Amino acid sequence: MANNPKTETKPPRLWTPVFVAIVLMALCCFIVGQGLNAGTSVYLAFRGANATLAGIGAAAFSAAAAVSRIVCGPMADLRGRIAVITVGVIVLIAGTICAAAVPDLNLFVVWRLIQGAGFAAVTTASATAAADVLPAERLGEGIGYYGLGQAIAMSVGPALALFLVASEPPENLFWGLSASAVAVLVISFFCHYERNLDRLPESSTYRRLALARERTETQDEENGSEKPARGLLFNSIFEPKALTGALPMMVICPTFGFGIFFVGLYGTTIGIPSAGLFYTVSAFAMIAVRLSSRSFMDRTPAIKLHAFSALVGILFCAILICVGQIGEESPLRNILFYAAGVPYGLALGMALPVNQAVSVKNSPTERWGAANGLFLLMNDIGIGGAAIVWGITNDLFGFTTTLVFVAALIAASVGVAWLTYPASEKRWRSERR
Repeated sequence: MANNPKTETKPPRLWTPVFVAIVLMALCCFIVGQGLNAGTSVYLAFRGANATLAGIGAAAFSAAAAVSRIVCGPMADLRGRIAVITVGVIVLIAGTICAAAVPDLNLFVVWRLIQGAGFAAVTTASATAAADVLPAERLGEGIGYYGLGQAIAMSVGPALALFLVASEPPENLFWGLSASAVAVLVISFFCHYERNLDRLPESSTYRRLALARERTETQDEENGSEKPARGLLFNSIFEPKALTGALPMMVICPTFGFGIFFVGLYGTTIGIPSAGLFYTVSAFAMIAVRLSSRSFMDRTPAIKLHAFSALVGILFCAILICVGQIGEESPLRNILFYAAGVPYGLALGMALPVNQAVSVKNSPTERWGAANGLFLLMNDIGIGGAAIVWGITNDLFGFTTTLVFVAALIAASVGVAWLTYPASEKRWRSERR
């Protein structure tokens, strides 16, 4: 009987040096973003401001991020991902240092605008860079791993921010986060791959596209063909096909906006000790989802994964509502508050990469920058648009009413996903071969 060697092929390498550098860069950038978002509401409370101003600042951050993504998505396609990252992080550093050097509440919204513009530029280009350097066969899994930087930052950023803002002076919040922004700039020097294609996996879509473009340009030069002019039409700025995943994410994002901007304030208001521990717990849950992404990403229909995110997101709201009904003397109240971080982390850890993968996979490869820009823009609209509403609702009616509205939006996101997802992502039964 002849021995037949196994013909199973080894999956292409995912953790290349450049991908590791991009994940580390995302980690440092999201520490800044998460720290600013979680810490500024507490900072303002220390300075005597109310939740409404915190909501206005959050909305300003998201509005600036939205405008920045409109520009930076197409610019990442035209001028390169690393160039956009470099400019963006310089803007982010400037906005964060200015908030520390000139702590005038009248200028608070201005600093938040600058921070939002820089943060959006870095995250838009780095998300696109992550997709560039991943092997095509493991794109969804890789996007999940890319989110590890964001997941860890969910713990480190808010916890670090609450520690810094409680020190003297509270402006240490901005000085400390500025150091993390400088680290982003340093790491970006190790991410240059656009002119070094041999650093990418052979099946990398960016590598294949770049080589094909070089061949086309060579043929055009030989034939004397002229390059088509680039127009500034809507489709040149946005990639409409990315709406398949962007719209469901926009509807569920107010949930994460509440968690980012107001859970720390909620815990502080009701007397929870070390409220930042919520973010640590949620980060561990998110990391667990991302590390196990190989078992479900690219294998399970997206509608099932998004529905699971919605279910645990509603559980997060229900737990926090219960926390508000328990007496201060009961130790169960603190335990439940921290435990709410588990469903919150699971919801965010799954919803974001699933919907981003739907957006990217459904968009033309040469438009991934614009696709990621539109996807993250819709995130900003969902988070920032709701932040000011949550701030006003908290001031007028309290956190319980706000959490009921949050849960309603989570449920609505499942219906939006069913309407927008492509047919291949709406099968409730996985097709395994």
